[in-house]
Amino acid sequence: MSVAFQNRHVLEDHISGFEAAANPNHLAVVRRPAIFSVLGRAGDQNGVLASLKAIRDVSVRIAGPREWLVVSETLGADSVARDLFTLDPAQASFFEQSDGRVLLRISGPSVRRILAKCVAVDLHPQVFAEGHSANMLCCHVSANVARTGPDHFDIIVPRSYAGSVFEEIMEMGREFALTAAFID
Repeated sequence: MSVAFQNRHVLEDHISGFEAAANPNHLAVVRRPAIFSVLGRAGDQNGVLASLKAIRDVSVRIAGPREWLVVSETLGADSVARDLFTLDPAQASFFEQSDGRVLLRISGPSVRRILAKCVAVDLHPQVFAEGHSANMLCCHVSANVARTGPDHFDIIVPRSYAGSVFEEIMEMGREFALTAAFID
């Protein structure tokens, strides 16, 4: 007897009921991002970072000393892995994290006020500029937060904690009429 498995996103049940039209303050959940963790060996950190930034259709987020997250919404994990295989194995190694991480995208005019309730980092544009990212606690969970636009932030959290982070951000955004939905 064969068994057919249906792929469901971990937040599928959390988002039901939130599918209304997006308000200015909105939390989007990316369904199938390709997420890789890249670890650089001691030495040529700048060379590895330059090689990562040369890969097309990915964004590179700093996750720590000699550690980066490579994220793509347009490429599949196989395509990103093919590009990462071009890195010098003596300088860097990589691991796919796509099934173990969830990408949340929060945007809107009140996004910094919402996130101020969840993170203990100054998100002012002069301190945490566009393109910056860092690992931090978000809703008491280890997360990678990246500023992707004037009022846009990406939050990458472990899959097992995505439900509690989602619910806590929605609660923190209630006074700002935060809405939520999937984006493909």
